[in-house]
Amino acid sequence: MRSFLLALASLVALFSAAPAHAQFANRSLGLSLGYMNFNNTASLTSTVFVGFDATLYIESGFEVVSLTKIAFPEDPISGQRVVGLAPSLGVRYLFFEESIRPYVGADLSYLHVFKPQGDSNFFGIGPNAGIEFFVSDSISLGARAQFNAYLSLTERLQTSLILSGGAAVYF
Repeated sequence: MRSFLLALASLVALFSAAPAHAQFANRSLGLSLGYMNFNNTASLTSTVFVGFDATLYIESGFEVVSLTKIAFPEDPISGQRVVGLAPSLGVRYLFFEESIRPYVGADLSYLHVFKPQGDSNFFGIGPNAGIEFFVSDSISLGARAQFNAYLSLTERLQTSLILSGGAAVYF
């Protein structure tokens, strides 16, 4: 009788227990809007951009981050709007892995600008910092600041301060 009651109690506990939930998933896709300040150099003017980003959590607070920005700066030489495509790949370190996630990181960047007088290509590197707030188990809102130094063989050093805000879905 004693083993029957123990088995019955175990069975009741198994069926009445709530399913386990992981706190947050380790991959995300997001959309961001931001501002790129090119310091009004001879190459580009400041502009807004739309960004598509993705993250993959590695381990111990580290994530791999990809952010692709599409911008429409003005070319000071021709006075026309041009298209800029700026993909980047980097790593960031999360100080906390809970519902508030402040982080620092570094990105390798590429900037391709489609200009009427010939395309421009820049390669860059830059630090970034930001914070994400989870509004649910799978949706976050965040803000990010980044500084990039872009090098080109045909143009002088291009620096950019980038500020953005966005939303991401974790899965």
